[in-house]
Amino acid sequence: MHGWIACVGTVLIPARAFWDLDLYRWWMWQGLHQGVWPVLDGDWVYPAGALLPMLLPALVDAVGTQPYAVAWSALITLLDAVAVVVLLRCAGRAPREGAVRGDVVPPARDPAVGAWWWLAFVLLLGPVAVGRLDAVVAPVVVVALAVALRQPAVASALLTLGAWIKVAPGALLLPLVLVLRRPWRDLVLPAAAVCAVVVGAVAAGGGLAHLPSFLTEQGERGLQVESVAATPFVLAGIAGGIGGEPVRVVLNQEITTWEIAGPGTAAVAGALGVALPVALAAVTALLTWVRLRAGDRLDTAGFLARGALLVAVTLILANKVGSPQFVGWLAGPVVVGLARPGAGGLRSWRVPAALVLVIAGLTQVVFPVAYDGITLQQAGPSLVLVLRNVLLVVLLVAVARDLVRAGSRATGPGEEARLSAPAA
Repeated sequence: MHGWIACVGTVLIPARAFWDLDLYRWWMWQGLHQGVWPVLDGDWVYPAGALLPMLLPALVDAVGTQPYAVAWSALITLLDAVAVVVLLRCAGRAPREGAVRGDVVPPARDPAVGAWWWLAFVLLLGPVAVGRLDAVVAPVVVVALAVALRQPAVASALLTLGAWIKVAPGALLLPLVLVLRRPWRDLVLPAAAVCAVVVGAVAAGGGLAHLPSFLTEQGERGLQVESVAATPFVLAGIAGGIGGEPVRVVLNQEITTWEIAGPGTAAVAGALGVALPVALAAVTALLTWVRLRAGDRLDTAGFLARGALLVAVTLILANKVGSPQFVGWLAGPVVVGLARPGAGGLRSWRVPAALVLVIAGLTQVVFPVAYDGITLQQAGPSLVLVLRNVLLVVLLVAVARDLVRAGSRATGPGEEARLSAPAA
C-alpha cells in the first residue's frame, strides 16, 4: 500500500501529489550546499523540529527530486511500520498501576483492528498521507496514544516532539493531563525536557531569534479554499457571488496556497484567529466536565482516544488553513480507539471510524484528483469539498455526543444510589 502511494507520488503524478517534497528538498539543499538553514538563518513557517525529518532523506540525495521523494517515502513507511508494531504490542495491555486515575480497566481487544483500519485510511487519503510533513507526526501520535496509559511520560515526550515538528500533536496533551495521577512528573517534566533539547539545539546553531517564527509567519494568510469556514463562500462562488460581488479563488503566491476572496472572507479569516483558542478552551471545558462527572468510573482508554479525536477535529474546523493533510490528524486517535475500544466495545467506535474513512476518501478526491476543478470553481468538485467539510462537522458532533454520554453513563439515574449502597 505504501509502495503504491510512493509510485503515485514519484512516478505517476509527482508534480501534483508530492509537490511539497520538492520544497523540503530545496530547503535541505540550501542548508547542505550553501550553509543556509531554515530557522537557524532566518524565519520559517514550520517549528524547528521539522528540520530533522526533512534532513534524513536529503542525506540520501538533496539534488534530485525523485530520489529525495523515494527516500522520504521509505522513511514514512518505516515510521508507520514501527507504529504498527508498537500498536500490536502495547494497545491491548492494561494501564500501569498508579499511572492514571480511576480503576476502570477496559478489557483487552485485538489491536490488529486498529492497524487494518489505519492501512485503509492511508490508502483512502492517498498521496498527502505520505508526501507531507504531517505523515511524520501521524505514527508519532499512534505510538504516544498506544503507550499513554502505561508510559505517560513517554507519551508526553512524543507528543511534545510531534508539536515541534507540526504543532498539532501538542494539543493532544489536553486529554492526557486529565487522566494522570501525577501530571507534573508524567507530563510536564518530559515535555519540558524535550523543549529544552530543541531550544538548546537551535540556540547552539545561532537561530534562537527565529525559533518562534512559525507562530507568526502565516499570520497574514487569507481564508484557504479547503477550510471548513470557507464552505459558504465556496457555495456562493459557484452560485454567482454575494450581493452582486464575485467570490473568487485566488493564488497566494507568497506561500503557494489557494484562498477564497470575496465579501466577508477577510473578516472570517481574522475571526478564526480568535475562534481557534476559544474552541480549544471549550473542548477543554467539556473534557474536564466529563472527567469530573465520571470520577473513578472513567474509561480512561476510551476517554483519551475520544478526547484526542475531539481536539484533532476542532483544530481542523476552527482553522483558516484547510490543507488536505490536516485530515491525517484524525487517524491516530481512531487507530488506538479501535485497537482498545474500552467498555463500549468496537460498536462504540463504528460511527467515528466510518466517518473518518469517508472523510479521507473525499479528501483524496479534493486533492489531488479534483483540485484544479475546485480552483476553477467548478460545481462538481466544489460540492465534493462541501460534503467533506459537512462530514467534519458531523464528526465533531458525534464525538462530543459520545463523550457527553460517557460522562452521563458514569453517574446516570440510580447509579449514585447503587454506588453508595452498603455491600451485601
